[in-house]
Amino acid sequence: MEELVKMSSKGQLVVPNIIRKRERFKANDRFVAFEIYGGVVFKRVAIPKFKMDVKLQIIKSDEDIKNGRVKKAREFLKELG
Repeated sequence: MEELVKMSSKGQLVVPNIIRKRERFKANDRFVAFEIYGGVVFKRVAIPKFKMDVKLQIIKSDEDIKNGRVKKAREFLKELG
């Protein structure tokens, strides 16, 4: 399916509603732009929630330290270092 879209002065493109619904695009979805001969292709990608993962690991490390499991916590902190 082809739909005409227009770029805003801020460089933003709006994905037509019919495509957003069919592809189940949501706000804050991330895309990679691939430059191809004669144009650009966008591919949706999943970006890990790195901040949340690190926060959870820090909490777990803190619990490990409190419970005497210091070795695991030290290993994690070394990975961050």
